[in-house]
Amino acid sequence: MRLRATLGALALRLDGNESAEEVRAALKGAPEMPLEVELAAEVAAEVVEAVLQTAASRSLEVRFRPPRGEKRVYHTEVVSRTLRSGQRVSSAGTVVVLGDVNPGAEVIAGGDVIVVGSLRGLAHAGAEGNEQATIWALELSAKQLRIADKMAVAPENAKPAGFPERARIENGQIIIETWGKKQ
Repeated sequence: MRLRATLGALALRLDGNESAEEVRAALKGAPEMPLEVELAAEVAAEVVEAVLQTAASRSLEVRFRPPRGEKRVYHTEVVSRTLRSGQRVSSAGTVVVLGDVNPGAEVIAGGDVIVVGSLRGLAHAGAEGNEQATIWALELSAKQLRIADKMAVAPENAKPAGFPERARIENGQIIIETWGKKQ
């Protein structure tokens, strides 16, 4: 176990060989700051319970963080219906829509946006700044696409391509290309 004060919180690293009593004793005299807990190994349930109980008794905010060196893995959200005007789906990960995204509907994702249908509403991939994110659709007819901080607007009277397309960033601009078909 390691407990140290950082700029905005107390950092508590649990290695799996500490007891509930040791954790309670360490937290009893700690400054009143938010508590950031890192589980660096398998930790007994009673130890985690001791952390939560002691923090609650002292009104300390508790945040769990992944062990150092591990990347946060975002999930994929699957929406198994058509999105109608006024509906919005937002996720930190990838969003897959099994249906259409109608005009007035929005899909916002930290990762990719994949539409197994027609994309006629707004799609924003890489919403947290990920320029590697892409937008895929069986029919790409959106009036506006966004990837990271880039935006593309469809030309007036643009007709659907009639085949699947992908939008991605290349040389600082959003490009649209054929997807799944030999060019």
